[in-house]
Amino acid sequence: MSRNPTIHDRVVVVGAGVAGLATALRLAPLPVTLLSAAPLGEETATDTATAWAQGGIAAAIGADDDPALHAADTLSAGAGLSDPEVARRVAEAGPGLVEWLCGLGLAFDRGPDGTLALGLEAAHGRRRIVKAGGDATGAAVLRTLARAVSACPSVTVTVGRASALMQDGAGRVTGLVARTERGPVALPARASVLATGGLGGLYRSTTNPAGATGSGLVLAARAGAVLRDVEFVQFHPTAIALATDGSLPLATEALRGEGAVLVDAAGGRVMAGISGAELAPRDVVARAIALRTGRGEAVFLDARRLDVARRFPTVAAFCRAAGLDPAVTPIPVRPAAHYHMGGIRVDGRGRSSLPGLWACGEVAATGLHGANRLASNSLLEAMAFAAQIAADIRDTESRAAGPGHLREETSGPEALPEVRAVMEAQVGLVREAAGLGPAVVRLAALARAGSAAATAGLLVAAAALGREESRGAHWRADHPGQRAPRSTEITLSRAFAVAKTLGDALPSSFEAIR
Repeated sequence: MSRNPTIHDRVVVVGAGVAGLATALRLAPLPVTLLSAAPLGEETATDTATAWAQGGIAAAIGADDDPALHAADTLSAGAGLSDPEVARRVAEAGPGLVEWLCGLGLAFDRGPDGTLALGLEAAHGRRRIVKAGGDATGAAVLRTLARAVSACPSVTVTVGRASALMQDGAGRVTGLVARTERGPVALPARASVLATGGLGGLYRSTTNPAGATGSGLVLAARAGAVLRDVEFVQFHPTAIALATDGSLPLATEALRGEGAVLVDAAGGRVMAGISGAELAPRDVVARAIALRTGRGEAVFLDARRLDVARRFPTVAAFCRAAGLDPAVTPIPVRPAAHYHMGGIRVDGRGRSSLPGLWACGEVAATGLHGANRLASNSLLEAMAFAAQIAADIRDTESRAAGPGHLREETSGPEALPEVRAVMEAQVGLVREAAGLGPAVVRLAALARAGSAAATAGLLVAAAALGREESRGAHWRADHPGQRAPRSTEITLSRAFAVAKTLGDALPSSFEAIR
């Protein structure tokens, strides 16, 4: 394993989606090593969900809107678990972040008068969704930030994947170990930022890239970090229902915002009689569709009256590839794993429970999303916290990273097909103890064998078993009521303890899997 002594005082940022790129830019002129799974510009083919984001950026910039209204909608969607102060700060940051992206050269969609075009999505009380390229906002944001990072002299891009965090004797994170083409490389750092995305790829049906299997969550958990609300996995209601498992194309929520409706095979309205109808919170719409599909019925998104080819070119391209014409035929849809509201517990500055480690974007649990993410708040949150994290790191006394302790990397068979089957069947949209218990036991066994994906799944399943209520995206068939709102916290050692109480055995040495 090689060391580069010239970067001991650098900041290492892991991940080249919107969270990682924005953090690297905001840290300038501090020297940053950005660890990317692929060369910048090639991420759409790998595992960053930013490029797949069809939604937009929620920002209260309309004449009839205000950040306080945006924050209120965020709190309502969060089902009692969103932090009001975090919601206020993020909502207030929205207009400025749109201006920042404009300054970087991002061409947002505009109306005939030149003003920003504002879309409507579910659970928003105002039209406040700013888009670029219709339904290609994520890709446009990614290209813009990647260009800016490529031109930023303080950022060095290294292609590779983080495999372990380094820690000193007191538990402080002092950098990380990365797998690169040159082999394992130690990257000492005064501060480390995980911006590794979510875990939708743990499910057989997902709108995420297949590589989104919770890698950053596992890195932090194996180092002893506290995680929060990891049971909350949002299932998007309208993945395009292709005859395949794995990554499914998405029929963006903006279609429903512009008038598309959900129908059954006979043309009957699926959301009839349900408060909010097509614009109800995502968990409500997803369960309504799942109720039908679970009975063997087909559900369709009827967008025939919209000019999908012009206004939603990404969806139109997906439909063409599947042999569908949305101008003639309703789009078959079904729920699929989409976004992780839980993650590494961080404070208002993005700091984790481990000194020296910050987290940004979907891998972090900031308190914004609570039990159910409000549509188009994810890109906004990542950019808002990127600025906050960069400011916090700059304000933190510089301390050159020592060598730290390099734990021998534990690896084993990922067993992804089995992990995905377990997560889909037993830790999915509707859950109950009868399925969660066996899932915890089996995932713990796979995690002990070295599977990082199973470790991420174990954390979700153990937390879901412990939350004996139905709230937001977490629905327990055996506990349909609600308790007093509370966030849950879990560590990897606690997850293995849950497995032990269910008849599984802890590993002989916890350090062996950390």
